[in-house]
Amino acid sequence: MTSTYRITLLPGDGIGPEIMTVAVDVLKTVGSQMDLAFEFEEALIGGAAIDETGEPLPEATLKTCKASDAVLLAAIGGYKWDTLPRHQRPETGLLGLRAGLELFANLRPATILPQLIDASSLKREVVEGVDIMVVRELTGGIYFGSPKGIFEAETGQKRGVNTMVYTDGEIDRIGRVAFETAQKRRGQLCSVDKANVLEVSQLWRDRITALSADYPNVTLTHMYVDNAAMQLIRWPKQFDTIVTGNLFGDILSDAAAMLTGSIGMLPSASLGASGPGVYEPVHGSAPDIAGQDKANPLAQVLSTAMMLRYALDQPVAADRIEQAVTTVLDQGYRTGDIMAENMTQVGCKAMGEALLSALA
Repeated sequence: MTSTYRITLLPGDGIGPEIMTVAVDVLKTVGSQMDLAFEFEEALIGGAAIDETGEPLPEATLKTCKASDAVLLAAIGGYKWDTLPRHQRPETGLLGLRAGLELFANLRPATILPQLIDASSLKREVVEGVDIMVVRELTGGIYFGSPKGIFEAETGQKRGVNTMVYTDGEIDRIGRVAFETAQKRRGQLCSVDKANVLEVSQLWRDRITALSADYPNVTLTHMYVDNAAMQLIRWPKQFDTIVTGNLFGDILSDAAAMLTGSIGMLPSASLGASGPGVYEPVHGSAPDIAGQDKANPLAQVLSTAMMLRYALDQPVAADRIEQAVTTVLDQGYRTGDIMAENMTQVGCKAMGEALLSALA
């Protein structure tokens, strides 16, 4: 019996449409092999939505996303929209999507593929075997806290204000996601905060520590964010699962991503308590190479695999896609961002064709 899923596609800006095309082709191929059917509906977000509607997240887009089983997002933003007021910028659309779908947990894996060890800027002995999952709180913290804004003080000077705030409920729900994620991995969870300086981090540490009693099979440690940043570069293999707040997670997950040698290889999942999640590569829209067939589609394809695994409960289909990525890398195919000596450089379309051949 065929299983049918409704997928909202958000190609967005820059290289987004190119890499989305590859991901959809891969998804269709796996679907035909596994008796899975997909109903795709494309919607606007980011700069493309601004150009068309004047808004970075049209209400119609959010409505379409809410009615789907999962959302596949490519990339948003670009130089063209950098000078717009904050509320009209593409990034505001992404924040609005996360808030509108109540996506509070962001899962960012950083795994060193054996074929790409030498692409890392760090020594082989430092990064070989690295397999980290960063669980980032996504809808609280300093990005959403109030008050916020730029105000004129009594002295006549302008004053920028952002507020870092977390409730115990917000901390508990991301903490449970992190503990449950660690249970499925190697059973080690490192909670990252700045409890020696910030009261909000003191509450964070207290709540995560209290939760640990419910997960006796997970070893919990704590680390200050500045030390965690250093340790990610010094000895990344010490980490299994990391849980942290919105701001710290934004920074540390990008640092972890670059251990792999290219941010163009890494997927992510943003999840809520219920409803559709959003699956997207962690890289940006790369407007400087948009439309030139130079983009690396593998992070988008791996995001599709995460969607199959986490949203649609189709782990075998996810495994097939991940194996296809491994196969094309074993065959020596590389886009420019991961190119190495004696490899075959290909563009976005050719990489997609290699993936389809591997699946076949």
